[in-house]
Amino acid sequence: MDDVDRIADIWGPRTPQARGTVWPARVDMTLRDGIGAEDVDRWVRSSCTLCSNGCGCDLAVKDGGLVGIRGRATDVVNHGRLGPKGLFGHWTWQDDPDRLRRPLIREGGRLLETDWDTAMGRVVAESSRLLRERGPLSHAFYTSGQLTLEEYYTLGVIGKAGIGTPHMDGNTRLCTATSGAAFKESFGSDGQPGSYTDIDHADAIFLFGHNMSETQTVLWMRVLDRTCGDDPPVVVCVDPRQTPVADEAKRTGGVHLAVRPGTNQAMLNGLTRELFVNGWVDEEWVREHTIGLEELRTAVEPWTPERTGEVCGVDPDDVRRAARIFGTSERILSTVLQGFYQSHQATAASCGVHNLHLLRGLIGKVGSGVLQMNGQPTAQNTRETGADGDLPGFRNWSNAEHVEQLARLWDVDVDTIPHWSPPTHAMQIMRYVEQGSIGFLWVQATNPAVSMPDSARIRRALASDSVFLVVSDLYLTETAQLADVVLPAAGWAEKTGCSTNVNRTVHLSEKAVEPPGEARPDLEMFIDYARRMNFRDRSGRPIPRWDTPEGAFDAWREATRGRPVDYTGLSYDKLRASETGIPWPCNGEAPPGHRPALHRRHLRDPQRLLRDLRARRGHRRGAVARGTPCAAPRRPRLPHRGALHPSARAPGRRVPAAGLQRSNRVPVPHADQDRPRATAPRGRTRALGGGVGCGRAAPRRPGGRPGPGGVPARRDRRPRQGGRRPRGDRLRPVPLRLLGPRDGRARPGCAPAGGQRAHDDGVGRHLQAAGPQDRCRAVAEAGGRRRPALGGPHDGRFPSRFAAARRARGAPDPRRAGGDGRQRGARPDPALPARPRAGSGAGDCDPDPDRSRRRGPAVKGLAVYVGLIEHTESILAAGLREFARAHVDEGELSVTAELLAGWSDEHIRRLGPVRSRYGDEPDSEPDRLHAAGMQEARTGPVGLLRDLQDLYTMASLADTTWTVLVQAGLGAHDQELKDVATSCKEETTRQLAWFTTHLKQAAPQALLAAGPGRAVR
Repeated sequence: MDDVDRIADIWGPRTPQARGTVWPARVDMTLRDGIGAEDVDRWVRSSCTLCSNGCGCDLAVKDGGLVGIRGRATDVVNHGRLGPKGLFGHWTWQDDPDRLRRPLIREGGRLLETDWDTAMGRVVAESSRLLRERGPLSHAFYTSGQLTLEEYYTLGVIGKAGIGTPHMDGNTRLCTATSGAAFKESFGSDGQPGSYTDIDHADAIFLFGHNMSETQTVLWMRVLDRTCGDDPPVVVCVDPRQTPVADEAKRTGGVHLAVRPGTNQAMLNGLTRELFVNGWVDEEWVREHTIGLEELRTAVEPWTPERTGEVCGVDPDDVRRAARIFGTSERILSTVLQGFYQSHQATAASCGVHNLHLLRGLIGKVGSGVLQMNGQPTAQNTRETGADGDLPGFRNWSNAEHVEQLARLWDVDVDTIPHWSPPTHAMQIMRYVEQGSIGFLWVQATNPAVSMPDSARIRRALASDSVFLVVSDLYLTETAQLADVVLPAAGWAEKTGCSTNVNRTVHLSEKAVEPPGEARPDLEMFIDYARRMNFRDRSGRPIPRWDTPEGAFDAWREATRGRPVDYTGLSYDKLRASETGIPWPCNGEAPPGHRPALHRRHLRDPQRLLRDLRARRGHRRGAVARGTPCAAPRRPRLPHRGALHPSARAPGRRVPAAGLQRSNRVPVPHADQDRPRATAPRGRTRALGGGVGCGRAAPRRPGGRPGPGGVPARRDRRPRQGGRRPRGDRLRPVPLRLLGPRDGRARPGCAPAGGQRAHDDGVGRHLQAAGPQDRCRAVAEAGGRRRPALGGPHDGRFPSRFAAARRARGAPDPRRAGGDGRQRGARPDPALPARPRAGSGAGDCDPDPDRSRRRGPAVKGLAVYVGLIEHTESILAAGLREFARAHVDEGELSVTAELLAGWSDEHIRRLGPVRSRYGDEPDSEPDRLHAAGMQEARTGPVGLLRDLQDLYTMASLADTTWTVLVQAGLGAHDQELKDVATSCKEETTRQLAWFTTHLKQAAPQALLAAGPGRAVR
């Protein structure tokens, strides 16, 4: 390799590989100038940590310093190869003069060097004071994808068992949270169901939004060696750009589907339809192992190649060609990355890839699988250990059995472990910091002052005197410059610990050199903090009970016993004795070397899915088959219904497949590209959410400022393309799922995007990731009717509590509204039938002149309830919009409230035909309710809580009224009334669940952890 310029040729020379053979080894190595291999004092085993590939390597050490690196030829991941970052980016930073070498504390507004005892003493003093005065909700931890498995687990135990805070997350929320969210949605559990070795056997390789040639260079070397060998695979690339992956697709006889941005789900719908139409679905296998088949079939039926091509901007024949490759190949590997994760409908589109494999039965088999790629080297460990807010071992915070398992393992009271509401995602943590209710924030190995959305606002929050900020890092980053205490951290090669890659292969990296100055590993910092805080379990033993990396690994191993992420067959001794990393699960059933196909056992025994998912699926158990890839004219439903409905994801119930959400515009660049851009904080799914990411820029407020927290403050006026808006992403997601039996109660929110922790608040990440105008101005494909834009004329009455705000902005008084409930001067909705005015005859206003003659006492009673629900929905819609305006700084809550208001508007519109037959009578109950609780605008955390409570009360009235109307429809044999009332009640129930989720999350923070006013340092 000495004669190859690995900067110019980043993939190095080819070593062709035939299908079904072992990838030939090729050892890459680089050393400092003037040093040969014979000059190296010792080689230390490690793994590369500069991307998610996780290549095994050996570090060259001479005179106590790093002088080079080489790939390990026997490692199953890379077979000796290293990418440019691994070769040139790992060992050159050790002597950097900018490295932090001593702790720093803030004195008189300046950061001054000090000793560890002084620095940790100050951290402990402030932490103890806050715990004593304000409790565990005053503490938060924000970590990264750069620590070791042992450090993540130790941090998780301290946070959940020592302190008892739910405020823990990682910067993986901004990166690849969609990966975990999509696996939970389709399989009920995180964990990759594929393997890198599938490349060695695949007949076709599909790369969805994944420029592997740049993001995982060593994995791309493996693909290139296959495509240059005998019996090569066909490559299919789904990417708007012309990349080396696209070039290879054309060279191998595959297809480059250069889809328009924002149309990923439309393309998945088109591919899925072709599988059905051409008979490429393994119907027997699918019926035995999945649910939601027929709904998926119906949902994708409109997506012909012609329509898909028109929406996505590709040739319909290319759609057919790609589908034929997927439908006829015997072994298929699919990979997914940021082109899907950082895009509209991230989680839904990623689930759509799972659907393709499930329809063909090509998952958990040699040469067939899905790899939802990660970006950071230990992002998988963040999710496994619970450092991102979930519970360790893929357990579910809403499953009492799982919480009890951890309570027994850690020997703490069950109530100590936070499980009363969804874990707090990164953006909500920063919101609590901004409000002052989080007074202690410890940031490790990440730089939120630069990397988070709306960075100026984040910097102001971190600079506030109401928060004590601790930062542990290698350098004095922008975030560290705002800190009260800065702790110098040891980096890679300066500490011992394990890392797990996207292949689920566990590597042990040994300490090779000493860290500079007084820098320490994060594990030592965490244990020092816990010992000084004197955290104890019920038996009086310290929390945590270990002091070394190996002790932490052994404790983690026990935490995984019986879980899908089973490490019980691994140990430091076993990892040291092995010439390669070892994949999990590794136990008695899956000994070392077992091919990592996590969900294969579920495919053999679907009932086993229950046992493996009890922890994960309590919160995501909704109808997975009710609302995915669909452009059907029926009322769109929110994705991830399992987060809302306790019985939705029961065995045998219908569950969605995967499809588009509703947006009538494709994102296009706009002028202010250099400003920080973001989406609703949930994971792009997720990945901002949750983990459901949306790649569009944040719409601007008047004056060009982005909305708070990256949440759109108003519609961003983007130019249309080609004179009309592309219609690509107007669908609903319906994920096909592995069949599993009933597994406990559902949780009313998920733990994140997206992408995007799950922290699903009941409305689903993909919806939250887009702006309210996009989500709620959808066009019903069948009728072509456009729903009223959110924020437009309101067909109802404003609650009196917002009178002052209404007068301030010049809104008309609802008491002077027209008799049909609309504001005078407002443009009526043409889809809403005219409403007879009180005291008027049937005449021109009554579409049914004979209605009054045929109305008997029973029908008149029904008219009372029609009037009651119409008035209730009007007040609820107006209240939700005022809530969104009053709490615009709450980010996703404001955006989602606008969306839910659109639901209530739609309920009123759909009620029109019923009202035209039965009439409506005024009812004062809604007025009494909002007069009792919704009288004045409120601000702050307690005001948010009260507003949610008031809206919940109004939604409860709507829910019970819809229940009555359902029964009336049944009794009157009125199918239309029954259908309208049933669908509207279903969505109102989901509104209630959303309110409940956020009431549970906001209550302890608002009532128990309220902080002082803010001042800026």
